[in-house]
Amino acid sequence: MSRELPPLTALRAFEAAARHLSFTKAAHELHVTQAAISHQVKGLEQHLGVKLFRRLTRRLLLTDEAQSLLPVVQQSFDNISAAAERLSAASRHGALDVMLRPFFAARWLSHRLNRFWAEYPGITLRLHHSTGAPDLARSEVDVAVRWGLGNWPQVECELLLPAKVAPVCGPSLLNGSKPLRKPNDLRHHTLLHEDDFDLWHKWLTDVGATGVNASQGPIIDDTNVRIQAAMDGQGLALAPLSLLRDDIATGRLVTPFDYALDDLAYFIVYPPGALEQPKVLAFRNWLLAEARQRD
Repeated sequence: MSRELPPLTALRAFEAAARHLSFTKAAHELHVTQAAISHQVKGLEQHLGVKLFRRLTRRLLLTDEAQSLLPVVQQSFDNISAAAERLSAASRHGALDVMLRPFFAARWLSHRLNRFWAEYPGITLRLHHSTGAPDLARSEVDVAVRWGLGNWPQVECELLLPAKVAPVCGPSLLNGSKPLRKPNDLRHHTLLHEDDFDLWHKWLTDVGATGVNASQGPIIDDTNVRIQAAMDGQGLALAPLSLLRDDIATGRLVTPFDYALDDLAYFIVYPPGALEQPKVLAFRNWLLAEARQRD
């Protein structure tokens, strides 16, 4: 059914002026000029065919028609405001589906989660772990943290954690029967790979290593497993040093060489427009704030 309603802007101007009994105060509240309030009220009066204010020398008085209209307008605005707040609250709450790599979740996120829960008790995190690349356009995932160069198409990417990537291994390999003194010594050891052989190829090329077959060694897509294998002395893995500080500090892992790749990082990834959802925006802002901490 068609409804002929007065302009909302005019109703807002009338409600503010009637509540304050002042065009000047109404203009200040609505961040417009006094002339704009007067224009809107005059337009509303023409639309309704009645006078709404008695304009005296130093004050305004409501007409009988205005006194009848005012509570209806105020109640309507209150209802609209309450409905909008309910919708906004609903969008700030509920479940948030997050896709993470297991290594990042275990080494960086897990011990921080209690801080998110304390700050956003209305958001239920559903954490999904995968070593593959999430298809945010087709899946139910709201936001992801991905590892790479940050050049993925059709998604928004924000730098979360820069990370220097270098070889790590257990201390038994460092000074064992085939000690690691220079990159060429890697030819005597097993290289542990992530998804393919490319990362080791790049590191070895950058340091000018020769005689090392970068295409040998097992592929272990779960970094947690790969790092544990390195820790156990089964080979060397390339990994982000910032997420291994405790293991390096305690000597469980060692870094036999100084050179590190610095073009890879962890990124917050989400579909275009996802930050319009308050729960996605809240999680993204929280991640960035946590990344600025040093613990």
